[in-house]
Amino acid sequence: MSTTEIVLLIVLAGLLILLLGNIAFQVAAERKNPPIGIFIECDGVHLHYIERGDAGAPCVVLFHGNGTMIQDLILSGLVDRLAHNYRVICFDRPGFGYSDRPRTRIWTPKTQASLFAMALDQLGVRQPVVLGHSWGTLVAIALALRSGHAVSGLVLASGYYFPTSRMDFWLMSGPALPLLGDLMRYTISPIISWAIMPKLMRTLFAPRAVPPAFKNEFPLSMALRPKQLRAAAEESAFLIPAAAQLQRQYQDIRCPVRIVHGTADRLIEADQSRRLHEALPRSLLHLVENAGHMVTYADPLAIADAVATLALTAPTRIA
Repeated sequence: MSTTEIVLLIVLAGLLILLLGNIAFQVAAERKNPPIGIFIECDGVHLHYIERGDAGAPCVVLFHGNGTMIQDLILSGLVDRLAHNYRVICFDRPGFGYSDRPRTRIWTPKTQASLFAMALDQLGVRQPVVLGHSWGTLVAIALALRSGHAVSGLVLASGYYFPTSRMDFWLMSGPALPLLGDLMRYTISPIISWAIMPKLMRTLFAPRAVPPAFKNEFPLSMALRPKQLRAAAEESAFLIPAAAQLQRQYQDIRCPVRIVHGTADRLIEADQSRRLHEALPRSLLHLVENAGHMVTYADPLAIADAVATLALTAPTRIA
């Protein structure tokens, strides 16, 4: 056996060990963190969600950002705070947490909005207030733009709304590539993601510290599963094109909008929210001083107050 053949066998053996190890890691992560909500089957997609609060009160729907899941919005305190007065529904978006992300579809904000519109119809929700954080803001906007599913208002936190030159988003999209991305996700991507995660978390929360509740309770191992890494990589790749497509329709948003952004956001500059505010005459802008991308943790009270001002006109649940 030649030296080249020996090296090739060693490489293949190493890849096999990584693949099996990552499959085992995914199984262990899901055993440690079982579903915390319930499931609904919608348009062939298994969606995981939680429901809190008064079933007869106006409804607030929450969409998390890229790479995370329901637990993020729970740990921020928003779910419990809003549940005191409203019916709160919080979804794992497709590919995150325990929601499916079929590979037969391209999961743009509009595709996701179409799915959630059907899910909300199944749940008897009419004209909800919709709160989106980060990537979830685009889904919230796309839902508001659907002619067949009216919303009472939008609360948009830390969103990216206008295309800019951002190489970092493209560089994070590697695991979404066909074949090569699959190999990456089941071999080196979880290891790389685990290594950079502490710095990424500090960046997201900076200039404030990472809250102890998030540090100790967020199921990080779930976020590093190969299948969730694919969803996160796809959304990194889709972000700029999605913003470019939606920006032409912002003037068609008919509901009132509340925009929240941290002035010290190191991931998405606050100017994104300033520009959206200028483009939407019915919007109000609240900039949170000394807050970063995770403004949901920095000022949950202001976000809850924004929901309250919009929920006054929201209808109660239709039985």
